[in-house]
Parts: sequence; structure tokens; C-alpha cells
Amino acid sequence: MTYILKRIRRTIRWMVVAFFGSTILSVVALRFLPVWFTPLMFIRVVQQVADGRQVRLYHRWMPIDKISPDLPVAVMASEDGRFLEHHGFDFQAIEHAARQNIKNEGRRRLGASTISQQTAKNVFLWPGRTWLRKGLEAYFTVLIELMWSKERIMEVYLNSIEMGEGIYGAEAVAEHHFGCHAGELTRSQCALIAATLPNPRRYSSADPSAYMRKRQKRILREMKYVKGWKKENIY
Repeated sequence: MTYILKRIRRTIRWMVVAFFGSTILSVVALRFLPVWFTPLMFIRVVQQVADGRQVRLYHRWMPIDKISPDLPVAVMASEDGRFLEHHGFDFQAIEHAARQNIKNEGRRRLGASTISQQTAKNVFLWPGRTWLRKGLEAYFTVLIELMWSKERIMEVYLNSIEMGEGIYGAEAVAEHHFGCHAGELTRSQCALIAATLPNPRRYSSADPSAYMRKRQKRILREMKYVKGWKKENIY
């Protein structure tokens, strides 16, 4: 019995070492390497095949300096206004969301996920709301905040985020929805793309509804107040 317990403890110890070693190495590697594929991309392809639909997967890595500088500002205005200030978790937004969800019980729940959290989820994990997945998301968020710069987090985010049916990243959405390259996107187009991010499979920047145009105008206004997106201010 003692021998069996020792074997179990040894196995668990090696599993823990393997988990932390592999995850830390992967985060270090992706600090320098392009992210060509994500778990979500494969999941969407499997869903398309299972539904008998044509497979759509458009993605092309584009360095941050070849993406319109208005796009980071637009997604911060839309998704995470304190991105340059927090260290992965916006506790002010979390507190606000908690209060609103208590107040509006039974309605659609308000989220407080930061760009760093979304990047961790997109690159390393799968969609879902389980405690396990949320715990792993927090773990990877801490890792990328420790090992990547804010510029790198934004670069990976803008290249991996889902921006339409089968469309991932700034270059793909620029090509398929606006007929240009990511670096040629206008301020207005960037705001429209950012307006779709809460649900890019429902809302389209290629064929925006009146609701989307309203969100676009709000984001354009809020972009004026996003400060600090300059190379010397990104740590």
C-alpha cells in the first residue's frame, strides 16, 4: 500500500511539473513567435464540418506596426479602456459588472473580461464558462502579463480575435470586409470592427445594422479619450 501511495504521489508530482513547465515554455515561445492557429479556429472548423457547411478559415499574421494604429485604440475604447493601466484584471470593471448583474438579475449578464484575459483564452484555451476554464484563463493571464509587453499582448490579440464567420485577426477582416490591408484601415472602419467584438458571429462589420452604426459612433467618441498608445508608453 505504501509503495502504491508513493507511486501516486510521484506521478502527481511529475504531472504538476509537466503542466507548469509546458505552459511556461509555451508562453515564453509565443512571446517571439507568430500565433498561426488557436484552439478556437480548430473548434470552429469542426463545427462547420459537423454542420455540413463550407469550411471558412481566414487568418494571416500581421505585425503590430503593419496594423492601423487606430485599431488598438478602438478595441481599448470598446473592450478595455484601462488596458494600459491594469495588470491583466480590471478590478474596477469587475466590481461594476458584479453590481450591475445583481441589479439586473435575470437579464443578460455583464462581463468584465480584459484584453489580456481574452488573449489568454483565445490563444491557449477553449470557449466555455466552467470554473476550470476560468481558473486556467486567470493563470495564463498572469503569465502573459509577466512575460509579454502590453504591445505584444495587443499584437497577439489583434491577430487571434474572431472578427466574423471564419475570419480571425486584423488582416483577414480588412481584406474580406473592406478590401484593404490592416495598415490601411480608417479610423471609422476600426471603430466598426471594434463594435462587432462582443459577438462577431452575430454582428458584421461588412454589413452593419443601425445598432452597429450606433455602437461605432459611440466608440469613435470614446477613442478621443484613450491615451498612451505610443511605443514609449507601452511597458
